[in-house]
Amino acid sequence: MRAGRIVLVVLGALAVLVSLGLLAGGGFLLWAHETQRDAEGYYSTVPHRFESTGYAVLSEGVDLEGDGAEWAFGEDRIGTVRLRVDSSDRPVFVGIGPERDVLAYLDGVARDRIRDVDVDPFRVSYERFEGGAPGSAPGQQEFWVARAEGASADLRWTIDGGDWVAVLMNADGSAAVGASVALGARVPVVLPLAIGLLVGGGVLLVLGSVLIVLGARGGAGTATASPAAGQPPAYVPVAGTEAALAEGTTIAPGAGAAPGGPAAASAPGGLPPATYPVNVEAALDEPLSRWLWLVKWLLAIPHWLILALLWVGFAVVTVIAFFAILITGRYPRGLFDFNVGVMRWTWRVSYYSYGQLATDRYPPFSLGPEPDYPATLDVEYPERLHRGLVLVKWLLVIPHAIVVGIFVGGWGIGRTWFGGGLVGLIAVIAGIVLLVTGRYPRPLWDVLTGFNRWTYRVIAYAGLMRDEYPPFRLER
Repeated sequence: MRAGRIVLVVLGALAVLVSLGLLAGGGFLLWAHETQRDAEGYYSTVPHRFESTGYAVLSEGVDLEGDGAEWAFGEDRIGTVRLRVDSSDRPVFVGIGPERDVLAYLDGVARDRIRDVDVDPFRVSYERFEGGAPGSAPGQQEFWVARAEGASADLRWTIDGGDWVAVLMNADGSAAVGASVALGARVPVVLPLAIGLLVGGGVLLVLGSVLIVLGARGGAGTATASPAAGQPPAYVPVAGTEAALAEGTTIAPGAGAAPGGPAAASAPGGLPPATYPVNVEAALDEPLSRWLWLVKWLLAIPHWLILALLWVGFAVVTVIAFFAILITGRYPRGLFDFNVGVMRWTWRVSYYSYGQLATDRYPPFSLGPEPDYPATLDVEYPERLHRGLVLVKWLLVIPHAIVVGIFVGGWGIGRTWFGGGLVGLIAVIAGIVLLVTGRYPRPLWDVLTGFNRWTYRVIAYAGLMRDEYPPFRLER
């Protein structure tokens, strides 16, 4: 797969990620517009009590002098603020005014200013200012842009540019202020913004999907030909297997030979040759450095970044393949090869890093087979797939997903390249043994290879790449 096509997939994956954010934001705003407004079209809070032993309660200052204020404000384009105040003790005053004028009026006056509000549970933090009484009642001031008085006051203010502050006082300017306040806002821009985000997200999702498909259609190049009817799949040998055996290197059961070959015959316990069409093989690449595994988390970062985007592409391709299989009964070959390539790349990085730590050879940046690398993966291409089965594979895979979740941590199948759950724990234990003894413990290698083999079989099934139900076993 050429670099240009990989770039298309990466760009497409980024576009899909952004589109999902836009769609989520647009969906939330549309939900809020349809369900969270009252009869007057306001989004409002429940009433909460604000109080001060002094003469006034001030809100934090609000600066609306940002770029675009000149065209955005003044015609109710941004919205309207509503303050509903109820006091059972005495008439109160609520007003909004320029911050500079309000602070000049309350200079030297005992007051409390709101600094923080916790919603759940509701709690207000105040900053206390000591002083005396105001020189006159608040209603006598001329600088208020919006005001209301009474035991039940209702203030409405069309948002405008400037530095503003809201004030709660007793109407006569006396001390000991207290009232329940409900804040509301009418924001006409919510619905157009929601529609814009949904449309933009939809367009970007289509564009990203097209880029991924264009890149994936180049194919990663599968090395396995489709077998004749009734014949087991033939797998690609790992280059250099004979030399590795001559040097005493441990080889995974079945690695380096087709089913029925020498490796299959010598498999421990007389294991049968591989028959499941997802072939995950590995060779323990000794000798291994005692200390290199300690820094592989750093060395593998470039791979992890690319793989994160490639797995987004994998998900998008799987969705496209779902509809293709449902309609035609076939998995588009170019898309199939791309997803196999993502699995190959992931398996190589996992084998190098904290999915197994069983080689010091740096993984190639490639979706291709790379048969010389000590970790190989291939999936036999299916000529036909069951149309109806794609509708229920998400349900059928649940038992396997639970097991794989234990292996790799949670439901994070896409996390297999850097280890998690039992796989990550056992790999680190193997690394510690390697650090102390200089040798990788073969029993742990066997277990990790089995865990990874099981995981990739489940990925292939969940990715709609095969109809055969994965076996519940660690062996081939």
